[in-house]
Amino acid sequence: MTKTVLTTKIDPGYDDLPECRYHFPKTYLRAMEAARGDWIVYYEPRRGSDDLSSRGGRQSYFGAARVTRIESDPNRPDRYYAYVEEFLPFDRPVPFKEGEHYYENGLRRDDGGTSKGAFGRSVRPISESEYNTILSAGFAQAIGDEQPAREQPAFAFADEPATFDRPIVERVVARPFRDAVFSSVVKTAYGNTCAMTGLKIINGGGRSEVQAAHIRPVSASGTDSVRNGVALCGTVHWMFDRGLLSLDDDYNILLAKDKVPDTVLRLINPDRRMLLPPQRDLRPNPQWLRYHRETIFKG
Repeated sequence: MTKTVLTTKIDPGYDDLPECRYHFPKTYLRAMEAARGDWIVYYEPRRGSDDLSSRGGRQSYFGAARVTRIESDPNRPDRYYAYVEEFLPFDRPVPFKEGEHYYENGLRRDDGGTSKGAFGRSVRPISESEYNTILSAGFAQAIGDEQPAREQPAFAFADEPATFDRPIVERVVARPFRDAVFSSVVKTAYGNTCAMTGLKIINGGGRSEVQAAHIRPVSASGTDSVRNGVALCGTVHWMFDRGLLSLDDDYNILLAKDKVPDTVLRLINPDRRMLLPPQRDLRPNPQWLRYHRETIFKG
């Protein structure tokens, strides 16, 4: 098994859904077979699509997952799917280079510049130490929240390895850690504002009242992706989980007929549309909205 970096764009030419699957050509089959059963990290390049002139990508590592199986594409004999589980977005996108430090040693040329040839490979094996350093940087906020302030920094570069009570991968699979990261990235995406009421309440300690709701519950194989989340105030979160509220594919708010009291209706956004994250790739995925409507919603 081998730790690996997988590159995927905002608008990929392949059938990628990073929370669930990675689509790749036969060229990378051997490398992906080596990654099966192990953890990978996703990287978003500068180009947002297959258009050579496109831009908008963050040039950052943005999440981690574990490869569970590889299957051939039934419609394309030269392509394959790598299916993943336990996807978790970083609470801090990590640039491939910070100062003079490259998170992947293979991306740095001997003269200190960036190797375009290495960047051209969409599937790149990396060492355990490189992987751990990327994850430690990506989950710096969550790790920092777990540790007393007097302890060491949340992450260190490869030449100054970080040490933890538990390996970072063990933390990534722990439910409390995942809940904390999911809550952080969803609330940040929505600006700490309830998507259905527009309410933004910050307490005296600087914490927002808004909560991060899963659209498809984790208990029903829902992911911890920000695209499977929506920021909601406490009462609306309760109603959403119980199917009294839902969303259509155009992000209109749906109300269960004769089950939502008028006092709540007065809180809902007047145009009955949810507030959306500015970044399109952070908005709810239609497949999970459909699950909520068909399985949970009582409308």
